[in-house]
Amino acid sequence: MQEMAELERRITAALERIGAGLEGLTSVAALAEPAENPLQAELDDEKMANAQLTERLRAVKERDAATIARLEAQVEKMTRQLDAQGLELQRMRKTTIQLREHLRSLRTAQSENVAEPHLVNKTMLAELEALRATRQSEMAEMDEILSELTPLIEEARADA
Repeated sequence: MQEMAELERRITAALERIGAGLEGLTSVAALAEPAENPLQAELDDEKMANAQLTERLRAVKERDAATIARLEAQVEKMTRQLDAQGLELQRMRKTTIQLREHLRSLRTAQSENVAEPHLVNKTMLAELEALRATRQSEMAEMDEILSELTPLIEEARADA
């Protein structure tokens, strides 16, 4: 019996030593793991940096896409305004040419001392058309100015 008790004590002591040894190995392994694998830590840092850069890039691309869309809309608007002004300019040139021709005819008739009422009427109609073309051009310019001022006015109202 005494031998049994002695064996039991020895086995218990051995198990305690084994348990203590295992605890020591796991704590040493936990402490040694980062030191043993510095590349893994660097890889994890690089993965984190890469994820952050990817997120920043996505945000920049979204912001750039919004800016590009806004600029494209502005270019389209300005192109329409330029087309309208071009049409008004053509109309004014055509009217000015007609007015010059009628004035030349009127001067020729005046120099010959011939009063031609239809030449006076044509000249006045051409001048009236030139005034209309000028007014249309000015209206187009005012519309352009108003279209630029409207967002500023709305922004000022929103801030107030």
